Amino acid sequence: MSEIQLSDIQAAAERTRSLVRRTPVFTSRTFDQLAGARVFFKCENFQRGGAFKIRGASNFVLSIPAADRPRGVVAFSSGNHGQAVAIVAEEVGIPATIVMPADAPALKIAATRGHGARIVTYDRATEDREAIARRIADETRATVVPPYDHPWTITGQGTAALELLDEIPDLDALVVPIGGGGLISGCSIAAHSIRPGIRVFGVEPEQGNDTLLSLRAGERIAIPLPETIADGLRSAQPGAITFPIVQKHVADIALVSDAEIRDAMRFLLLRMKILVEPSGAVTAAALMQHKIPAGPARVGVILSGGNTGLDLT
Repeated sequence: MSEIQLSDIQAAAERTRSLVRRTPVFTSRTFDQLAGARVFFKCENFQRGGAFKIRGASNFVLSIPAADRPRGVVAFSSGNHGQAVAIVAEEVGIPATIVMPADAPALKIAATRGHGARIVTYDRATEDREAIARRIADETRATVVPPYDHPWTITGQGTAALELLDEIPDLDALVVPIGGGGLISGCSIAAHSIRPGIRVFGVEPEQGNDTLLSLRAGERIAIPLPETIADGLRSAQPGAITFPIVQKHVADIALVSDAEIRDAMRFLLLRMKILVEPSGAVTAAALMQHKIPAGPARVGVILSGGNTGLDLT
């Protein structure tokens, strides 16, 4: 695999322009006082499908050779990636099958089905979602669309940072959630290509610290399936492609508790009037709790999605 370049991310932005929404950047003086920095929130909760995932999904699907697209696509996802693939497949006019955990949020399952996708559920604890997706793909000759561990997905996700730095070019730091690592991989490549001195920080839930453990060990570490309200960050191991990118580009990783995530969600909803899901609020939580090293004066923050029920706030 050749190394991903800024030009690949710029090409993804152009390729997906008709499907991806340019999301707004919000600020809050009260949050700035809490964080001790000027903070710029890239609000992917306003993205189509309610999360950043459509960036990678659309770039991937539109990169599939035209002759192969009519056979459709298969994806495995806890919700946001599956919904994004379903939206893109609906737009392109091809069938989509989404493999989702039976305990995925009902909101995400319903939204994915609403875009015409066929849903196949599985048990997170006992079944292998990738194996199920591969079996379906073998049977239907559809293309598997990975949620994070593929260059097409990574370059699509990196367009979020491309937009943010186009609007706010003088950032000192960028704070990004980490699940499988696709978003932070693409965003960190874009950020360091545009602004080499920027520091990139990742945030994981305390129970889902596979990437932090992997960085400390110098190799990919697998952990038991994490129990956390941040359902989009319940990865048990970093991706084979994303982990070396994280090793190269990410300065450090902060961990936040479920209680800290809830506090951040409440602040974002009640003070900034934006609904952010737990996986997206981890970045705000890390800054609120001063878990990002002090120093950067202007900080970009990715709020990765908003697909949640009010019961979690």
